[in-house]
Amino acid sequence: MSDANTATIRIKNLRLRTFVGIKEEEINNRQDVVINVRLVYDADLAIRNNDIEAALNYRTITKNIIAHVEGNRFALLERMTREVLDLAMAPEAVLEAEAEIDKPHALRFSDSVSVALRANRYSS
Repeated sequence: MSDANTATIRIKNLRLRTFVGIKEEEINNRQDVVINVRLVYDADLAIRNNDIEAALNYRTITKNIIAHVEGNRFALLERMTREVLDLAMAPEAVLEAEAEIDKPHALRFSDSVSVALRANRYSS
């Protein structure tokens, strides 16, 4: 793998609504979440051959994240973040990924609270 052709793809500010939290109001009402995902993969073949089939399909990853987050309930932001990270790492081509999820207005006087997690295929 050439470091020069290691691509970073960022899915920025994916705005979804889901059930997240432990208070009765949070359990009964969907809330906004903002998801940011960073994906790293070896784009050498895609670049060399100008071939869509060799590129990472970030659209499919995004669709999977949307379906999962909107179709489930989460007590903890940490759990939701882990599950989004697992979806980001699912394609074998992904060498590393980071997921950060913001819960807007989770605290008074704060824009949001977020949790970020990272994973890679380099360590066992």
